[in-house]
Amino acid sequence: MTAISQRIDQWRQSGMIGQLFRFGVSGAISSVVYSAVYLPLAMYVFGDRLAVLAVPPAFVVAASCGFVLHSRWSFKGYGTRDTSGRQHAKFFAVQAVGMALNLAFTWIITGPLFHGPAWLPLVPAILVTPFATFALNRQLVFR
Repeated sequence: MTAISQRIDQWRQSGMIGQLFRFGVSGAISSVVYSAVYLPLAMYVFGDRLAVLAVPPAFVVAASCGFVLHSRWSFKGYGTRDTSGRQHAKFFAVQAVGMALNLAFTWIITGPLFHGPAWLPLVPAILVTPFATFALNRQLVFR
């Protein structure tokens, strides 16, 4: 138990607890944006079987919103900001990983394997992808 409390104290001192909280709030906002773009496209434009086609536009809109939120609030006071474009490129690469995860979730759940409803891939998109992108953003983009 001591190792866990030491780790939590270490995270608190490094500011990671606050970053994770702010990332969660920003991620919730980005998830609402993602859902607001994805669901109408998946349900009314592409249909359940082609719901995977709704992922890229939804992710681009949510990632754009997310960059502003994360760079100005989630990771505020942590690391450096790069105006050369490298930081933007790294953020784009991290978001590409997140989009690939969401594409995989959507294809597996709504595609030929399970034929699930278009809303179901939102569950892993909201519960799994944010943790992966938080770790990558913290280590690669906003360090």
